[in-house]
Amino acid sequence: MGTITRNVFMCLLLTTISARVILEDYEKTRNNLLEEETVHALGGKLKLDDEEETLNKILMQLKEVEINEYFKNPHRFNFSKHYFTYRDEISNSKVYKIIKRMPKGGALHIHSTLMLGADYLLNLTYEDHLYTCYTDDVFELQFSEVIPQRYCPVKWTLLSELRNASDDVKAFDAAIKQHFTLYTKEQEDIDSVWKRFNKVYYAIKSLILYRPVREKFFYESLKRFYNDNVMYIEIRSGLHSLYELDGTQHERMYMVKLYQNITKKFREDYPDFIGIKLIVTKHRGSDIDQIRQALDFARQIKREVPEMFAGFDLVGQEDKGKPLVDFLPALLEAKEEMNFYFHGGETNWFGMATDENLIDAVLLGSKRIGHGYALTKHPTLMATMYKNDIAVEVNVISNAVLSLVRDVRNHPLAVYLALDFPVVLSSDDPGVWGAEPLSHDFYISFVGVASRHADLRTLKQLALNSIKYSALDSNEKENFYNVFDIRWREFVKNEITLNS
Repeated sequence: MGTITRNVFMCLLLTTISARVILEDYEKTRNNLLEEETVHALGGKLKLDDEEETLNKILMQLKEVEINEYFKNPHRFNFSKHYFTYRDEISNSKVYKIIKRMPKGGALHIHSTLMLGADYLLNLTYEDHLYTCYTDDVFELQFSEVIPQRYCPVKWTLLSELRNASDDVKAFDAAIKQHFTLYTKEQEDIDSVWKRFNKVYYAIKSLILYRPVREKFFYESLKRFYNDNVMYIEIRSGLHSLYELDGTQHERMYMVKLYQNITKKFREDYPDFIGIKLIVTKHRGSDIDQIRQALDFARQIKREVPEMFAGFDLVGQEDKGKPLVDFLPALLEAKEEMNFYFHGGETNWFGMATDENLIDAVLLGSKRIGHGYALTKHPTLMATMYKNDIAVEVNVISNAVLSLVRDVRNHPLAVYLALDFPVVLSSDDPGVWGAEPLSHDFYISFVGVASRHADLRTLKQLALNSIKYSALDSNEKENFYNVFDIRWREFVKNEITLNS
């Protein structure tokens, strides 16, 4: 080989080696960045034991199959469509089946009236003595020994008589169920869906204010959540007055005691259920005197039944309601007496009173923020919440059904998870959209929102967060962690057996 040829060869060899080194360095840097992102995401610092690692491999193989299928066939990517178009397909997912059996800790953002779906509510309409005021625009219900005296544009009629007089009972019941659900396959604007939402709320409320029905409703609600492996619930409720068949009205504290007694009975039947706490609510359309009255009632509950009391919140469509600043005098008076768990930023607007509720919620010392959908538009506030460990209660399906987000891949939860931001998953009003109490929200968040790399650690951390950020005291939390750990280990062992 000549000198020139040898030099050319050496140059080519050195160039090839140099290119390989550069490529290897690049790939190493790239992998390090990806690994760093994973470690710093929610759950990334959790250490899994050998059995958990085994289950994690099973889970991630199944998850990757699903995600790769959706990636290759975007027209079939369910999560970009309306929730109701794919809701009934979720149960076919192998990933979902694992999540369904997984202990999820607690549900910390649940509204009491909307915990159960239309099928169970329809069954309650078969109870005796149920009258209805039923027109094209009105659907109200009342249990009574005699014809109700309240105004009705037609006339109060026993629902059983209308049902028996119908030519098609199945069709009649299907029409009744429509008053208990938001089900539709059409995309709606926010105001339209909230208008329907309020009508559904009042229809269900009119059904379950009768004391014996509320007892059945609430016990069944606890059972549905428990069967979905939810072990603790924080329930938001206005705690309205219940009534008896003869029209006798109970004072509002009666419902608190009723919830307490039913929960006690439920825990006797299911000893590993942790329990419930109440977040007293008032509609944000109220005036400040009504807010003060609601705060006084919250004080009474805290004083008389402290073990049931978590705190106070304002509810209703934020864009149409009054902002927190309108109630500052009353809220500041109560700030040192009770915990707040305010809804905030349940909006797509930026720089409006609605998303700026987030600022006031934090300044008022809210222990958690309900929804926090607009929070990513407020980086300074996000940093403050991160520093002070104030969790966001995320309700993905609720945000989709109530028209805040069309494609859940764009939900801000993706950012919260990537930043390891303090976050808990809940389901808001699962009965109204026919969702499982918590499993559907976990599944959609895990497969449709979180990174493809998010694994069992993410799911476990979300469950643990629901304990950490709950309103339970330190002793109650310690007990909850212990119960959860037992349930979690059983779950891991069982899933390895089922999927081997």
